[in-house]
Amino acid sequence: MNEYELKVFDEIEEWKRKLLKRSSLMNRISKKAQVKINNLIPEKAHQIVTESIKNMVKATLVGSNLTMKRGQETFSSLAEQDQKVMEKMAVYRKTAAIEGAGTGAGGIFLGLADFPLLLSIKMKFLFDAAAVYGFDPNEYEERLFILHIFKLAFSSDEKRRDTFEILDQWEDRKRELIDMDWREFQQEYRDYIDLVKMFQLVPGIGAVVGAYANYNLLEHLGTTTMNVYRLRILKTSPRPM
Repeated sequence: MNEYELKVFDEIEEWKRKLLKRSSLMNRISKKAQVKINNLIPEKAHQIVTESIKNMVKATLVGSNLTMKRGQETFSSLAEQDQKVMEKMAVYRKTAAIEGAGTGAGGIFLGLADFPLLLSIKMKFLFDAAAVYGFDPNEYEERLFILHIFKLAFSSDEKRRDTFEILDQWEDRKRELIDMDWREFQQEYRDYIDLVKMFQLVPGIGAVVGAYANYNLLEHLGTTTMNVYRLRILKTSPRPM
């Protein structure tokens, strides 16, 4: 590894330590409360929500692919790839913040529209990042990889550890994967963002909360995405000292 890659390796180890660290007591209590609420919801309602989010995500994946620029840039080093992804992350953070402020200022009905809009921004960023790091989002296995990054970023402790293990051992584990567990995918995502998004619907503070929340959600997704791809590249394409 060169000097930059050695530095990245240390950064990844620190990121992994924080990622796999147990959540705070407040987050664990919140998760338990959400699980209890989910258990009270009729199964039919869960099925409807699961199917809706599954279709929404798949439509977003297709849309992200259609809007991708063909003839992507080529990069000669991981340092160049990281720099480009950070530039894209800055743009997407700003876009998400503006979108969150706009929908948050619009009250309940416009606030509800934030969910699919923010989802679309997140997926588009993931597609762009994959391309920068040299992976083709047109391939089915790469789309599964993207969805697992998304799940890693927005999951509870237990699911986060399980998902990280899949991504960390991707070349071996990908053969086992046919599709996502969409019920688990949507429930983990909803539980992760529900509390902060509820405040976005409150008149008077919705715009500020929406902008702040969306900015930080994209920041979190961006950091997760960068480190997952860095780890994948360093594991599968070792470079000489």
